[in-house]
Amino acid sequence: MQGSLGEKIGEGISADVHAWAPGQVIKLFKAGTRQRICWYEARITRAVFAAGVPAPEVFGEITLEGRHGIVLSRHDGPTLLGHYRSGAVTFEQAGNILADLAMSVHRMPPPPEVINLQEYVEHSLRNHPGRLPEHLATGLLALIERLGPADGLCHVDIHPGNVIVSADGPKLIDWITAVRAPAAFDLARIHVGLAEVAPHLVDNPERPRAVNMAAQSEYARLAGMSSAELKAAIEPYLPIARAVVIFGDFPHLREWLIQRIEAALCTEG
Repeated sequence: MQGSLGEKIGEGISADVHAWAPGQVIKLFKAGTRQRICWYEARITRAVFAAGVPAPEVFGEITLEGRHGIVLSRHDGPTLLGHYRSGAVTFEQAGNILADLAMSVHRMPPPPEVINLQEYVEHSLRNHPGRLPEHLATGLLALIERLGPADGLCHVDIHPGNVIVSADGPKLIDWITAVRAPAAFDLARIHVGLAEVAPHLVDNPERPRAVNMAAQSEYARLAGMSSAELKAAIEPYLPIARAVVIFGDFPHLREWLIQRIEAALCTEG
């Protein structure tokens, strides 16, 4: 793979993004990240791009100084988060973009490599021991079993920071958490991220809530559902979506999220 490590242009929890070659970047995972994680994201991103989902193109996988990486097409532009913070788009327009992207994901059959929701939660529980009390872990797995299997594709991390507003349209990045699950799970994850977690992290909590409301409303319209029908479909998946946040980061919100998971599971029971 021709290229060389250039300036860092982005940084996340699990990886850094550097310039690589003309029109390309490399997503370089942190030291110690297992190769199968890199392989998984590369395979899913390649499949969704080929299916026409607005995602980066994958040019290859490399290992550089012991770190695994994915070479991707470069899309310059602000994130959707920066775009609406600057006033370039309204909260409603930002929500509509998220809804359009989510619908493009959910219309695609999941690639064969995509793990299902139960496998995802089981892996997360093993990889993050102690983050959830044992009785809640048991309750979540039982809830997933009751909800039953669904053969849909979910991104699981659709939020304004994962959307690049490029010259040729919005691009959805970071496919590392993709799972096989119903669309309602993805929408529950959007809701938890924007309406429950983000308000604790920003100076204006109504801003992410407004984007979430617009996203859910537009998705319901695109799906031919009422907002009430969509809300009812999402509700059972909210405790699972909150657990996904705990598996990811935000330790200062852990106890609060655990309380909300426990209350929801009691209601489900």
